[in-house]
Amino acid sequence: MSATLTDTFDDSQCFHCHQPVPRGLDLQVEIEGLARPMCCYGCQTVAQTIIDQGLIHFYKFRQIDSDGVPQALVPDALQALNEQVKSYDDPDIQREFVRGHDNADLHEVTLAVEGMTCAACAWLIERQLLGLSGTKHVVVNASTDRVNVKWDPKQLKLSNILAAIHKVGYRALPFQQADLEQSFEKKRRSYILRLGVAGLASMQTMMVAFGLYYDDIDDMHRLYFWWVSLLFTAPVIVYSCQPFFANALRALRARTVNMDVPVSLAMILAFVASFYATIFDTGEIYYECVSMFAFLLLAGRYLELLAKHRAVANAANLMKLIPAIAERLEQHDDAQVGEAEGERWKQVMVKYLQANDIVRVKPGEPIPVDGRLLSEKAWADESLLTGESRPVAKQRGDSLYAGAINQQSPLQMSVTGTHQDTLLSSIVSLQDTAMEQKPRFARLADVVGRYFVIATLLISSLTFFSWMMLSPPDAFWITLSVLVATCPCALALAAPTAMSGAINRLNRGGVLLKNAAMLEVLPRVKTLCLDKTGTLTQGRFSVIESWFNASLPGDMTQTDIMRLVSSIEQYSEHPLARPLQQLAEGGLAVAHVANQPGAGLTAMYDEQDYRLGSLSFIQEWHPQIESPLPQANVLLADRSGILAAFQVDDEIRNDALAMVQWFKRQQVHLVMLTGDDQRRADLLAQQLGIEEVHAGLKPADKLALVQQLQSSAPVMMVGDGINDAPVLAQADASLTFASGTDLAQAGSDGVILNGRLNALQNIFEVGRMTRQIIRQNFAWALGYNAVVLPLAVTGHIGPLWAMIGMSISSLIVVTNSLRLMRMKRGG
Repeated sequence: MSATLTDTFDDSQCFHCHQPVPRGLDLQVEIEGLARPMCCYGCQTVAQTIIDQGLIHFYKFRQIDSDGVPQALVPDALQALNEQVKSYDDPDIQREFVRGHDNADLHEVTLAVEGMTCAACAWLIERQLLGLSGTKHVVVNASTDRVNVKWDPKQLKLSNILAAIHKVGYRALPFQQADLEQSFEKKRRSYILRLGVAGLASMQTMMVAFGLYYDDIDDMHRLYFWWVSLLFTAPVIVYSCQPFFANALRALRARTVNMDVPVSLAMILAFVASFYATIFDTGEIYYECVSMFAFLLLAGRYLELLAKHRAVANAANLMKLIPAIAERLEQHDDAQVGEAEGERWKQVMVKYLQANDIVRVKPGEPIPVDGRLLSEKAWADESLLTGESRPVAKQRGDSLYAGAINQQSPLQMSVTGTHQDTLLSSIVSLQDTAMEQKPRFARLADVVGRYFVIATLLISSLTFFSWMMLSPPDAFWITLSVLVATCPCALALAAPTAMSGAINRLNRGGVLLKNAAMLEVLPRVKTLCLDKTGTLTQGRFSVIESWFNASLPGDMTQTDIMRLVSSIEQYSEHPLARPLQQLAEGGLAVAHVANQPGAGLTAMYDEQDYRLGSLSFIQEWHPQIESPLPQANVLLADRSGILAAFQVDDEIRNDALAMVQWFKRQQVHLVMLTGDDQRRADLLAQQLGIEEVHAGLKPADKLALVQQLQSSAPVMMVGDGINDAPVLAQADASLTFASGTDLAQAGSDGVILNGRLNALQNIFEVGRMTRQIIRQNFAWALGYNAVVLPLAVTGHIGPLWAMIGMSISSLIVVTNSLRLMRMKRGG
């Protein structure tokens, strides 16, 4: 038969397992507004976990056999649970959070999971999801409580993925940035309340413990103090410790262990022993240990929560820049064209915007989606996206990005990217991907931590049996000390907290990390390969230097010469012509313009012949003449001689020289790799002080050269992210200046968003600092356990000091990792 919450239960039976409730035991869990009896602390913990995780359907749809024993969750109950998340299979709803939702072979989603505390939780969820047919990729990050899943929509539905996570006792929903702050506040309030209860109990039980330390206290007062301590400690066990018990229970149900298993075991054993001693007036009590241990553990978890939130909030808060409402141009027929301007625009939800919609953005408002500028010009503040503080000038046809602020007059734009397809979403998604990845030292910490928990339980058992033979009265408290003192909480936090801090620091510095393993490689890099065009230079031609003849013909001025050059270059499509076309405003009426391929242009103005082009082209008129500007590659001449000369080249980045000098001080060998000709490459290398130059290279040549350099030491490559894709993938670490839609396609380990080469210095400093901090964390965690274990096993440390030492060890690791978020340049 099927039992529901409305059935009548005998108060003498446990609501969870239907076993008899022991006489005199009053344990209850509030379920659907009713206090339901429980037969033991285990059932109470499980029932409370089920309610807290929102799995009330377990009780609504479970089966009760003829003997009144609840059976396992049946398909009907699982189907009911699936109904809760079935709405997420709607394609329109998935557009809000699923990437690749339109005609893609694989869909990708980031899920927010409640209840994860360590690597064992992540391992359990990963194993559960990889068992589903159609799941192609799963990465679980316990530091951010998120799961990234890629699946085949033809084989698997999103609701099946959510239900699979629910089945192992965790609650999962599609992660949306708008919910991040709400979820954080909920967790923060919960921790503060639990911390407050444990803190209050700790103070009271410690005061009582001081009174009990006096030997002359009589038995009546001693027993009274014991009961007072029990009164204060009971809420700690029932309420404050609930997260530890729930996480330990989930791990044990999955036949694995996590760091909450020894923690929970220690607190339960200490409380049960103290409870037994109080009831029967015999033995020792450890109420102050339980309360203090819970308080310090919760304090550590609370600081860890704050560190996690600080690490992910920087990019997540960017999503708050997206307005909920946008002004869209409505379609009009011919009869409506003459309507007032205000009647043509309609406010709509941003999520309803589609590609090619025309949107208007007022001054001071954030741009709602990615698009192309339709107005003549605009100024956009992209500082929160790229770190560049100065507004960026935009011309018609330029790209606009969601989250940027329109600085001046109203602009109109055509939508090109919405929902998960914007640059802003790409930035947040790529940061999440980086935080979900685990470098070698993080994976090592997970493995060591899992085995360390098993070792802790085995050593504790051996300690108990050994002391039972040596000194039975001391066996329990020494075992308790070992169980607590060697808990690998600090070891589990050593790498994740440092990685989160490093990624946050880089993101704030304008570097978007796509592969977190890059941080592991950077400290070992001894060779830095740099592409020329678009990396050391701006990637666009500009007038570097100009020269004008002091004796211009007639009444012509330098301004007239610049207007003449600009007017003639309007007839050229050569890349060098573009900066000259913008040399001056106001064109002149030139005539008979003819293009001589590979040489230049001829034109007539005011009945005078002119030539504009290379020196050899000018020398056809004036064979003996030389360029007055040594580096000039575009010259203007008439029949009398050279009137002007211009050096048009790819402009060097402002911070390129400082970057090269910094890496030389760090004893990193610099190599320039370029497809440009040797003369121009050597000229740039001489200006910057780069000694090794390889020019005229094809992509395959660059690849072979990097492979050769890798034979001696790890190599880092910085390129443009498009032509250099093969060599970027080959290098041990790689960065690119790709932006916009290139973010996802770039084959590099990271993306420089602010267009500044000093970001290279930043990432090297962060990489070295990250290695240093992780080494310090591991040294502290392992060193602490190596020192405290012999002391605990031999009985030189009591339970209270063991609990204080373990908690302080975790706090030290978290605080040390937070230095990465505070580090300054050069630190």
